[in-house]
Amino acid sequence: MDPEQMASRAPHSPMRGTGWLAGWRLTFGGQDKGWDGALATVVEDDSEQVFVVMYDVPAWDEKELDGWEGAALDVYRKLRIRVQTLDGDALCWLYVLDDYEGGLPSARYLGILADAAEKAGAPDDYVKELRERPCRSLGD
Repeated sequence: MDPEQMASRAPHSPMRGTGWLAGWRLTFGGQDKGWDGALATVVEDDSEQVFVVMYDVPAWDEKELDGWEGAALDVYRKLRIRVQTLDGDALCWLYVLDDYEGGLPSARYLGILADAAEKAGAPDDYVKELRERPCRSLGD
């Protein structure tokens, strides 16, 4: 999520740091839900890792995020997961799409993800790979 979006959706949740979700890969799904393309999610994959940003989220912001992310509508579900950081592992929760993998994100959506990763300090090659992923162009 873009840092500005996070600040507007969960204003009491400061950024805690960044890390890697080892054994998972970024993918997309839920294209048939009627959005502007497929939505970001992660799936288990021992050979991959995903760059993540962690936030300290109090209960009142957690309820707000659940609403934004469609947790009550079963669009996303929350998982507790270990994130590898420079200070050791951190136990975090994340939203995982409750749908089948497949489909392409919109170019706009993929750009937002890549911009957010870049702002958070993701390695250049990771951001480049995000920007080069297949996506839907306008009108697809």
